[in-house]
Amino acid sequence: MSEDTFISHLVELRDRLLRALIAVGIVFVCLFPFASELYDILAQPLLSTLPEGATMIATGVVTPFLIPVKVAAMVAFSVALPYVLYQAWAFVAPGLYAHEKRLMLPLVVASTVLFFIGVAFCYFFVFRLVFDFVFNIAPKSISVAPDIENYLNFVLTLFLAFGLTFEVPIVVLVLTRMGIVTIEQLVDIRPYFIVGAFVVAAIVTPPDVISQLLLAFPMWLLFEVGLLVARTFGRRRARDDGNYRPPGEEEMDRELDEIEAQEKGRSQ
Repeated sequence: MSEDTFISHLVELRDRLLRALIAVGIVFVCLFPFASELYDILAQPLLSTLPEGATMIATGVVTPFLIPVKVAAMVAFSVALPYVLYQAWAFVAPGLYAHEKRLMLPLVVASTVLFFIGVAFCYFFVFRLVFDFVFNIAPKSISVAPDIENYLNFVLTLFLAFGLTFEVPIVVLVLTRMGIVTIEQLVDIRPYFIVGAFVVAAIVTPPDVISQLLLAFPMWLLFEVGLLVARTFGRRRARDDGNYRPPGEEEMDRELDEIEAQEKGRSQ
């Protein structure tokens, strides 16, 4: 019985992954004809700050083709991400209790939204300030011609850094809700977190002061936001814990019946 259940889980996992890949592939096929335009949009913050007459270059033979294709694939995954997350949710949800479902789904949605907010903040605000700063202090005798592959790697690094930075409130909330740390402990380590934020910013960002500050300060502010959210949820949890009642036999039987019914539905 347990072996059949394990195999049914593997089959469903395969089906969920296949559906997610097909969704990403369909979106990619639709976006492929516009790969060059997508790269131009991605490069716009840099192009708008380059000196007059300067352009980007490609040093590889197939780079002018591969880099736009990579950008199209990245955009396709971003567009299909809600469906991909839905498939992941549909796979794990049957094994969760009702209170875990109520907590997990909002966290998944909120973390996804915050990640894209971080990416948008980086694209619309950080890039322009960084590029303006870099090219304004560059010697006039230098001919600026950034390589498109290096630019893509630079963009992906900063997108990931700022996207993960905006996840700080979610991390703080999860740690406090799970009881791993208390709000008082987080408040005590605030000075160390601030120093760590500047150290992380110095490591993951380019060697310029502007991008480091623009990553470190939001990380600090989002840490404070996470503390405020955790205080709100922490008080709610404290009230709930005061009236905690372990589930009775009937409630546990209902939960088990629901899980067994879902398992039968999967195997059919």
